[in-house]
Amino acid sequence: MLSRDGVISHPIVCVGFADWDAETWSNQQHLMSRLAAAGAPVLFVESLGLRRPQLGSGRDLRRILRRLLTGIRPPRRRGNVSVLSPLVLPLHGRPGVRALNAYLLRRQVSSAVRRLGMTHPTLWAYVPQAEALLPVLGPARIVYHCVDDIASQEGIDEASFNAAEARFVPRADLVLASAPPLAERMRSLSEHVVLMPNVADTELFSTALDPGPLDPGLAELPAPRIVFVGALAARKVDFDLVAAIASARPDWSVVLVGPVGLGDPSTDVGALEAMPNVHLLGVRRQRELPAILRGAAAGLIPYRSSRLTASIFPMKLYEFLSAGVPLVACGLPSVRGIDGVELVDGAAEAVVALERAIGATGQRRRELSAAAAGHSWSARLAEIDAVFPR
Repeated sequence: MLSRDGVISHPIVCVGFADWDAETWSNQQHLMSRLAAAGAPVLFVESLGLRRPQLGSGRDLRRILRRLLTGIRPPRRRGNVSVLSPLVLPLHGRPGVRALNAYLLRRQVSSAVRRLGMTHPTLWAYVPQAEALLPVLGPARIVYHCVDDIASQEGIDEASFNAAEARFVPRADLVLASAPPLAERMRSLSEHVVLMPNVADTELFSTALDPGPLDPGLAELPAPRIVFVGALAARKVDFDLVAAIASARPDWSVVLVGPVGLGDPSTDVGALEAMPNVHLLGVRRQRELPAILRGAAAGLIPYRSSRLTASIFPMKLYEFLSAGVPLVACGLPSVRGIDGVELVDGAAEAVVALERAIGATGQRRRELSAAAAGHSWSARLAEIDAVFPR
């Protein structure tokens, strides 16, 4: 239960790093939608376009066109959340453009805040470029929520991002970090850091243990089915590893569920699509995922080992475990030591670990789901409320 003098007692202006209607939701949409449902007025400011667009990418061009159309409009409603699409230039490495973007952002957000009747809101920032809003919002409190090493991503101007973070984080009243390496880095900038790994809609995903239908695209595939759910982006997902696993065990169905190229438009999955036992099912809404995981023998998170993945604690981890599906993961040191997740290095280790996971009994799966139940969004909201600055 959230206290009335806590996190929901003031309006929230949230500056995110994704669009609200993205094909897959991350921490920011899940958390803000739940805070809004609990009673907090929320204005969600969509991505500021920190990654340089690839003009040869149809996805990026469509996104630029969509932003041009929505960037001149007032906030729109998405459930209990007001969503603003700011009109900014995705060239943050240039000082003149950064200054122009800050001016545009202040004008658009201050107009939206007036329209919504917000005064002295909480500024909840997933990116440090939210510092531009401090003069016009006069926020009652500042929260910096660090869920990724954004500066390490290709196309981000790392120098300007790190400089903005060094200015903004010390001003935050509360800093939330989703993985130990992120918390360690934030503690070099702030004394108010709390480690809060990502959680899941455990109640929804636990229904995968109940009798019910399988996803139609999955049901026609032979068992055992090894399932990955998430964005198929080459900068994170090791497609060579996936191919090696599929080649080693042609009797397995390796199932990939999610959008191709989200955040990495140059992604090419042609080689995987050519493999007879690799199946790309496309995007599924979150409420449809239990019907996928109900038919999964094991889960796979085949990430590359990189600076980016070293700081990731993926939301999908507790989604799989809530569904009773044991996981094999690569490139994710932040999840070490979690029951039901086996960390491996390379295809040979992955195949052996997946064979063990496939053998999990029904009792073992129920135990995994029960253990994951404590990592729910309701529990996380209560934890945030407990540390929220009054």
